Amino acid sequence: MIIGKIAASKRGLLAAALTLGISFCGAAGAVAGEHGHAPHWGYEGEAGPSHWGDISKDNEACKGKSQSPINIEGTSEAPLADISFSYKPSKLNIINNGHTIQVNYDKGSGIKVDGVDYELVQFHFHDPSEHTVGGKSFAMENHLVHKNADGKLAVIGVLIEAGAENAAYKGVFANLPKKANEKKELDVTVIADDLLPKDRAFYTYAGSLTTPPCSEIVTWIVLKTPIQMSKKQIAAFKKIFRNNNRPVQPLNGRTIKVKAAAAAAK
Repeated sequence: MIIGKIAASKRGLLAAALTLGISFCGAAGAVAGEHGHAPHWGYEGEAGPSHWGDISKDNEACKGKSQSPINIEGTSEAPLADISFSYKPSKLNIINNGHTIQVNYDKGSGIKVDGVDYELVQFHFHDPSEHTVGGKSFAMENHLVHKNADGKLAVIGVLIEAGAENAAYKGVFANLPKKANEKKELDVTVIADDLLPKDRAFYTYAGSLTTPPCSEIVTWIVLKTPIQMSKKQIAAFKKIFRNNNRPVQPLNGRTIKVKAAAAAAK
């Protein structure tokens, strides 16, 4: 399911989320965090997802009607335009933000969705997947968080299943920071395009960050085709974070559109 600007206060919340990393990390990382005076939140107990909306007034959106993640089913095929990807290599800037592993991406890369440009800010991971498809969960999910000039987000969700080792993720998973707030800046590059499946067909719907403050400012783009990672790669993440996923949220009448066929990556 793991960074707006609708009003000054929301800009502040979003900035915090992107910095600490969310899912949405939810971004802005899709995530709020527990640095400074921000209230503590987590994935279990009294600080868990069912209590996020009560922990702080800043998190009231967590009780909203357009929350993420969701179970994807009952989709509506629509004449959606292909997403235009323009990704450049980035150095590996990895941080353990206490909620997930986040990789902050160098400036200059992004996507175009419905004619609007979004810059890639960061990507981060959830175990297991936050989105489910027909009730099926996946081993993990990667969220690539993009922000436009108006502070709105477009997040690409990449579903991950166990299988062959994935070379594109090798640099990240060989250098996972194990302690909260630990950072690793490496003279190694990652190319976001290689993190995605070649088939770019996708589901899309209007939703939110999947971590506090749960702002409903996200266009979700969940790619239909999962990628594979080895059991060893998945286990490396599980040693640090396990079950850092928000449960699926009610659809509340929203439409899930599907791009059944999309241009494959070159």
